[in-house]
Amino acid sequence: MRRFSIRPADARDASIIHGFIVQLASYEREPDAVEVTVEELAQQLQEPSPPFECLLAERDGRAVGFALFFHNYSTWRGRKGLYLEDLFVPPEERGEGIGKALLIELARIAARRGCPRMEWAVLDWNEPAKDFYRALGASPLDEWTLFRLTDEALEQLASTSKDH
Repeated sequence: MRRFSIRPADARDASIIHGFIVQLASYEREPDAVEVTVEELAQQLQEPSPPFECLLAERDGRAVGFALFFHNYSTWRGRKGLYLEDLFVPPEERGEGIGKALLIELARIAARRGCPRMEWAVLDWNEPAKDFYRALGASPLDEWTLFRLTDEALEQLASTSKDH
Protein backbone atom coordinates (compact mmCIF):
# COMPACT_ATOMS: atom_id res chain seq x y z
CA MET A 1 0.00 0.00 0.00
CA ARG A 2 1.41 3.35 -1.06
CA ARG A 3 1.37 6.15 1.52
CA PHE A 4 -0.73 9.29 1.25
CA SER A 5 -1.53 12.29 3.43
CA ILE A 6 -4.65 14.34 4.11
CA ARG A 7 -4.78 18.10 4.42
CA PRO A 8 -7.37 20.89 4.42
CA ALA A 9 -7.87 22.53 1.04
CA ASP A 10 -7.71 26.28 0.49
CA ALA A 11 -8.49 28.67 -2.36
CA ARG A 12 -5.31 27.67 -4.21
CA ASP A 13 -6.81 24.17 -4.53
CA ALA A 14 -9.97 25.31 -6.32
CA SER A 15 -8.90 23.76 -9.62
CA ILE A 16 -8.20 20.41 -7.97
CA ILE A 17 -11.54 20.48 -6.15
CA HIS A 18 -13.34 21.38 -9.37
CA GLY A 19 -11.65 18.50 -11.14
CA PHE A 20 -12.88 16.06 -8.51
CA ILE A 21 -16.41 17.51 -8.70
CA VAL A 22 -16.41 16.97 -12.47
CA GLN A 23 -15.13 13.40 -12.09
CA LEU A 24 -17.76 12.67 -9.44
CA ALA A 25 -20.55 14.06 -11.62
CA SER A 26 -19.45 11.78 -14.43
CA TYR A 27 -19.29 8.78 -12.07
CA GLU A 28 -22.80 9.61 -10.84
CA ARG A 29 -24.05 9.64 -14.46
CA GLU A 30 -24.56 13.44 -14.54
CA PRO A 31 -21.53 14.63 -16.54
CA ASP A 32 -23.18 17.90 -17.62
CA ALA A 33 -24.58 18.84 -14.21
CA VAL A 34 -21.61 20.81 -12.84
CA GLU A 35 -22.28 24.55 -12.94
CA VAL A 36 -19.76 25.82 -10.40
CA THR A 37 -16.53 27.27 -11.75
CA VAL A 38 -12.99 27.14 -10.45
CA GLU A 39 -13.20 30.90 -9.84
CA GLU A 40 -16.38 30.57 -7.77
CA LEU A 41 -14.87 27.83 -5.63
CA ALA A 42 -11.73 29.91 -5.04
CA GLN A 43 -13.78 32.98 -4.14
CA GLN A 44 -15.98 30.98 -1.74
CA LEU A 45 -12.98 29.46 0.01
CA GLN A 46 -11.60 32.98 0.59
CA GLU A 47 -14.76 34.24 2.30
CA PRO A 48 -14.56 34.96 6.03
CA SER A 49 -17.10 32.18 6.60
CA PRO A 50 -16.78 29.80 3.63
CA PRO A 51 -19.93 27.85 2.69
CA PHE A 52 -17.93 24.60 2.66
CA GLU A 53 -14.66 23.03 3.71
CA CYS A 54 -12.68 20.39 1.88
CA LEU A 55 -10.07 17.77 2.64
CA LEU A 56 -7.62 16.56 0.02
CA ALA A 57 -5.82 13.24 0.05
CA GLU A 58 -2.42 13.48 -1.61
CA ARG A 59 0.27 11.07 -2.70
CA ASP A 60 3.61 12.27 -4.04
CA GLY A 61 2.27 15.82 -4.36
CA ARG A 62 -0.76 14.69 -6.42
CA ALA A 63 -4.37 14.80 -5.20
CA VAL A 64 -5.92 11.31 -5.06
CA GLY A 65 -9.25 12.01 -3.33
CA PHE A 66 -11.40 14.64 -1.71
CA ALA A 67 -14.14 15.15 0.83
CA LEU A 68 -16.25 18.33 0.67
CA PHE A 69 -18.33 19.10 3.76
CA PHE A 70 -20.16 21.76 5.76
CA HIS A 71 -22.09 22.07 9.01
CA ASN A 72 -25.79 21.42 9.37
CA TYR A 73 -27.84 21.68 12.55
CA SER A 74 -29.97 19.26 14.57
CA THR A 75 -32.87 20.98 16.28
CA TRP A 76 -33.50 17.91 18.42
CA ARG A 77 -29.90 17.64 19.57
CA GLY A 78 -29.40 21.41 19.68
CA ARG A 79 -25.96 21.08 18.10
CA LYS A 80 -24.32 21.39 14.75
CA GLY A 81 -23.49 18.30 12.76
CA LEU A 82 -21.16 17.60 9.89
CA TYR A 83 -22.69 17.01 6.45
CA LEU A 84 -20.54 15.29 3.85
CA GLU A 85 -21.63 16.66 0.48
CA ASP A 86 -19.13 14.76 -1.65
CA LEU A 87 -16.51 12.07 -1.17
CA PHE A 88 -14.63 10.88 -4.22
CA VAL A 89 -11.59 8.77 -4.92
CA PRO A 90 -10.89 8.07 -8.60
CA PRO A 91 -11.38 4.39 -9.54
CA GLU A 92 -7.66 3.87 -10.20
CA GLU A 93 -6.86 5.01 -6.63
CA ARG A 94 -9.49 2.92 -4.82
CA GLY A 95 -8.76 -0.01 -2.57
CA GLU A 96 -5.86 1.63 -0.76
CA GLY A 97 -7.73 3.14 2.19
CA ILE A 98 -7.99 6.69 0.88
CA GLY A 99 -11.77 6.98 1.25
CA LYS A 100 -11.65 5.43 4.71
CA ALA A 101 -8.86 7.80 5.76
CA LEU A 102 -10.87 10.80 4.55
CA LEU A 103 -13.89 9.62 6.56
CA ILE A 104 -11.75 9.02 9.64
CA GLU A 105 -10.40 12.57 9.39
CA LEU A 106 -13.95 13.90 8.98
CA ALA A 107 -15.03 11.96 12.07
CA ARG A 108 -12.12 13.49 13.99
CA ILE A 109 -13.11 16.98 12.84
CA ALA A 110 -16.72 16.32 13.89
CA ALA A 111 -15.59 15.06 17.30
CA ARG A 112 -13.25 18.04 17.87
CA ARG A 113 -16.06 20.44 16.96
CA GLY A 114 -18.60 18.79 19.24
CA CYS A 115 -20.76 17.41 16.42
CA PRO A 116 -22.82 14.42 17.61
CA ARG A 117 -23.38 13.14 14.08
CA MET A 118 -22.16 13.00 10.50
CA GLU A 119 -24.56 12.57 7.61
CA TRP A 120 -24.49 12.18 3.83
CA ALA A 121 -26.62 10.91 0.97
CA VAL A 122 -25.85 8.01 -1.37
CA LEU A 123 -27.48 7.30 -4.70
CA ASP A 124 -29.76 4.25 -4.52
CA TRP A 125 -27.87 2.41 -7.26
CA ASN A 126 -24.42 2.94 -5.73
CA GLU A 127 -24.11 -0.41 -3.94
CA PRO A 128 -20.29 -0.27 -3.63
CA ALA A 129 -20.57 3.03 -1.72
CA LYS A 130 -23.39 1.74 0.49
CA ASP A 131 -21.40 -1.40 1.31
CA PHE A 132 -18.31 0.72 2.05
CA TYR A 133 -20.23 3.00 4.45
CA ARG A 134 -21.94 0.09 6.21
CA ALA A 135 -18.54 -1.56 6.74
CA LEU A 136 -17.44 1.59 8.58
CA GLY A 137 -20.44 1.42 10.91
CA ALA A 138 -22.76 3.89 9.17
CA SER A 139 -26.47 3.11 9.01
CA PRO A 140 -28.85 4.07 6.22
CA LEU A 141 -31.84 6.17 7.23
CA ASP A 142 -34.39 4.11 5.29
CA GLU A 143 -37.32 5.84 6.97
CA TRP A 144 -36.33 9.22 5.49
CA THR A 145 -36.85 10.46 1.95
CA LEU A 146 -34.70 13.28 0.66
CA PHE A 147 -36.64 16.12 -1.00
CA ARG A 148 -35.28 18.93 -3.13
CA LEU A 149 -36.61 22.09 -4.76
CA THR A 150 -34.52 23.42 -7.64
CA ASP A 151 -34.65 25.94 -10.43
CA GLU A 152 -38.22 26.50 -11.69
CA ALA A 153 -39.94 24.71 -8.81
CA LEU A 154 -37.96 26.78 -6.31
CA GLU A 155 -38.69 30.02 -8.16
CA GLN A 156 -42.37 29.15 -8.40
CA LEU A 157 -42.66 28.51 -4.67
CA ALA A 158 -40.67 31.65 -3.87
CA SER A 159 -43.01 33.74 -5.98
CA THR A 160 -46.15 32.38 -4.34
CA SER A 161 -48.40 35.04 -2.86
CA LYS A 162 -47.76 35.87 0.78
CA ASP A 163 -51.49 35.59 1.52
CA HIS A 164 -51.75 32.58 3.76
